[in-house]
Amino acid sequence: MNFGVSEHSLHTRQSCTSVQFAHTLTFESKKSLGRKGMAEPSGILIKGGKVVNEDCSVISDVYIENGKIVEVGLNLQIPGGVRVIDATGKLVIPGGIDTHTHMELEFMGTKAVDDFYIGTKAALAGGTTMIMDFVIPQRGKSLLEAYDCWRQTADPKVCCDYSLHVAVTWWSDQVKKEMQTVTKEKGVNSFKMFMAYKDVFMLDDSELYAAFSQCKEIGAIAQVHAENGDLIAEGAKKMLSLGITGPEGHELCRPEEVEAEATQRAITIAHAVNCPLYVVHVMSKSAAKVVSNARREGRVVFGEPIAAGLGTDGTHCWHKDWGHAAGFVMGPPLRPDPSTPGYLMDLLANDDLTVTGTDNCTFSVCQKALGKDDFTKIPNGVNGVEDRMSVIWEKGVHSGKMDENRFVAVTSSNAAKIFNFYPQKGRIAKNSDADVVIWDPKMKRKISAKTHHQAVDYNIFEGMECHGVAVLTISRGRVVYEDGQLQVSPGTGRFIPRKPFSEFVYKRIKQRDQVGTPTAVIREPYKGEVISL
Repeated sequence: MNFGVSEHSLHTRQSCTSVQFAHTLTFESKKSLGRKGMAEPSGILIKGGKVVNEDCSVISDVYIENGKIVEVGLNLQIPGGVRVIDATGKLVIPGGIDTHTHMELEFMGTKAVDDFYIGTKAALAGGTTMIMDFVIPQRGKSLLEAYDCWRQTADPKVCCDYSLHVAVTWWSDQVKKEMQTVTKEKGVNSFKMFMAYKDVFMLDDSELYAAFSQCKEIGAIAQVHAENGDLIAEGAKKMLSLGITGPEGHELCRPEEVEAEATQRAITIAHAVNCPLYVVHVMSKSAAKVVSNARREGRVVFGEPIAAGLGTDGTHCWHKDWGHAAGFVMGPPLRPDPSTPGYLMDLLANDDLTVTGTDNCTFSVCQKALGKDDFTKIPNGVNGVEDRMSVIWEKGVHSGKMDENRFVAVTSSNAAKIFNFYPQKGRIAKNSDADVVIWDPKMKRKISAKTHHQAVDYNIFEGMECHGVAVLTISRGRVVYEDGQLQVSPGTGRFIPRKPFSEFVYKRIKQRDQVGTPTAVIREPYKGEVISL
């Protein structure tokens, strides 16, 4: 997503006041209701489905009780009175994990319409059972205070589990200390640095080096928004001077090479520090190639394409209807090269790219109209939290680019491994959280703003027919979505703390520290003449 090119246009969340929602069904005050209004049994047995994990698929039953998966296997000994769900002919997969959302973010004079309640409700309808949102402090403000603000806002509203990344928007000794505190005491193990948004969030190379060094010291994962902020600022001035004020100017001022250059620079700095790197929203073929080449050269780097970049392209920004075009404006931009989505999916299928998010940050058309005369003032962001799973199945699995196991890896398991809550989540296994989706690979649905559960009044995937649909979603051991109906209430999700030094990320880092530290050459001291000016 994009925060504009000037600081005066940015207004991050100022108030932590929670909106209170009226609702008729609560899980806290009464047992969740079954399909006919009866109290749902404490246990759930899913029978006859194909259990799909990232490494294998097997026909098996799954027994759930008290929010956990108790047993996986055939001929299970199950107590009486449990609810039995027939999953014959369907897949039983770990709930999706969206690694990149921005719910109810305030900036550029407006506020994202998907808040933590509506956004997580929509996620569950699409088969995603956990989101990872971003704490974004204003420049000069405390990371800890911003973290507390996000928690106070999200905790009363979330319908599914969630966790938080924290953005480093400026650098000082205070920030360095607070990064350690946030990691040790607040359950955060990932920090995002911006290479764009000059004079707003952008860190220079020396600050990136310092931030990456601290990430490595405390066992966190360094994340980057990789675009060259200086070139974007100059490009925006140039486009406006040419009279280009519409949405197409957004992509024209930040072309692929601006993303690719910053991606390469971030990888180089991270390698110098021996720090693991996670590149958020990889949007172009050029940037994806940089990530792919770096991985083949042994760099510890992970690339995150998003549903928008995998499912559609930037040609829409040239649409004659301004509102339609503005709806696709985000940063880094969707690329006008129509072969980009397929290329990104190929790399995702083959592990050159690793995991998927959405960068879900939604604004209505009338909010986008804040930039009707100047593309730099269009609130940047798109939808995706509800449709990600189906879009990736359609473009990835149904197309033959990836199999069902890779689908689980890129929508769930890899995220859990990178951010260190696997196998608590991201796997169908004994003692894992009961975040489970029954997935019908043959069922089709047509995406439309008229039927989606998000608050935004349009959908960038409008009219796309997808094979692969979540027909039932279980979150924390409760059926929350079934037969097209949601049974949720705000505050039933929980914050998931994460420990530092994820083994999936840090094993190679630690070994390289042990064997790769440079040593001085032992030689006799120089005893010859020294001549100076």
